[in-house]
Amino acid sequence: MGFRPWRPRSLKARQLTAASISLVAFLMLAGFALDRAFAETAQANLRQRLASYAMAYADNIDFGRDGSLYTPELGPDPRFHRPGSGLYAEVVMPNGHWASLSAEGPLLPEVAGQLEPRQERFDGPLAMTQIDGSGGEVYRYGIGLVWAERGPDNEFPYTIFVMEDAQILAAQVRVFRAALWVYLGGAGLILLLLQVVILNWSLRPLQRVIAELTRVQRGQLQRMSERHPRELEPLTESINALIDSERENLERQRNTLADLAHSLKTPLAVLRTQLDADTDGAVAHDQALREEVDVQLKRMSDLVSYQLARAASGGHKLFSAPVPIESSAEEIVRGLEKVYASKNVLCEFEIEPGVQFYGEAGDLQELLGNLLENAFKWARHRVLLTARSGPSAPNRRAGLQLAVDDDGPGIVPEDVARVLQRGVRGDERVQGHGIGLSIVQDLVRDYRGDLQVARSPELGGARFEVTLPPGL
Repeated sequence: MGFRPWRPRSLKARQLTAASISLVAFLMLAGFALDRAFAETAQANLRQRLASYAMAYADNIDFGRDGSLYTPELGPDPRFHRPGSGLYAEVVMPNGHWASLSAEGPLLPEVAGQLEPRQERFDGPLAMTQIDGSGGEVYRYGIGLVWAERGPDNEFPYTIFVMEDAQILAAQVRVFRAALWVYLGGAGLILLLLQVVILNWSLRPLQRVIAELTRVQRGQLQRMSERHPRELEPLTESINALIDSERENLERQRNTLADLAHSLKTPLAVLRTQLDADTDGAVAHDQALREEVDVQLKRMSDLVSYQLARAASGGHKLFSAPVPIESSAEEIVRGLEKVYASKNVLCEFEIEPGVQFYGEAGDLQELLGNLLENAFKWARHRVLLTARSGPSAPNRRAGLQLAVDDDGPGIVPEDVARVLQRGVRGDERVQGHGIGLSIVQDLVRDYRGDLQVARSPELGGARFEVTLPPGL
């Protein structure tokens, strides 16, 4: 197997590793920059200090008529009078050379002539030999001057050189570096600990999400809460959508068998009515029974296929072919008139020409079948089915409005919510499963529509009105 680079699986470990590497790199770069800045500043200070010594000598020395040099008894620094002290001075003249007492013993770098008047030079580190014979280095500053106190005819140039042992500057840099890395190391450790605290604080919302998800898995919560940072909201919303979808699918699967049984109830009732009918005219009755059995068996087969497809798909098709409403309603009414033949219910249609249902044919069968069966069950003598185009929108298919009215006792407003619940019947004395209207409500919700239950203004009983939006 090839080499695989180590990758921490924990987000916390990833962030802490990246932050630590970045922090160490930053501290190293900062330390290097501060070290170079201090070294350059110390060297500039050294140059300035040596220049001050040179100017102090220039202010205090004098020359005789013969060009001999007179130096002050005390130099600008006591080290100039201590051999091998590390601070040295030299004066180079056209006819001679002078060195401070400190230069006796060490072997200093040779001076290559004089400098031009007002010319300055800073060199170093230059090799030299210490008073004990060991090697060493010095920094050297030189400035060219002119002696002219006794008139232009007696002026002559001379150069002052001041040198200092390089170990003094190196010692200053070492002390600074030791303090610098101690302080940077301490600051880095504090920042690293602070990073751990900040990282724990910043990852706390993610830990809460994990804790909530664990509680959801254990059944202690129904869904994820909505109080999460904006960056985590898409994740929690997706989890909630997945949870809701899974629960809806589970609920749909649980209700499929009940819906299927309810859908098959009417065809079975039609067959039972035909079987229990008067047997006078046996031949004609057998022929009618055979035809009715064929029709109802076909309908039951379609209902079974529809319910299974609905359970598998979990929703309606958005781009279904239009389904005519009148022909589907007539087929359902013919079967219901046989089931409720003893009531002599008259079903009237007020269907707008050309109105269609854009969806699955099985959904329309379920919608009309349950609404009409409920109306036949409670009507005294009349049922009215109304269908017309609903609200429309530009470049979209028109919506649909369906209404089923009956002349029965109606439903009081405070009982509407209870009647629409699955398994609840309007009257416990009337035979039924109590799920027909809940199926209607589920279908309307799938099509993003609206179901309203009110008093019928025309027939005086109940009115169930379904409004489906455009564009389906």
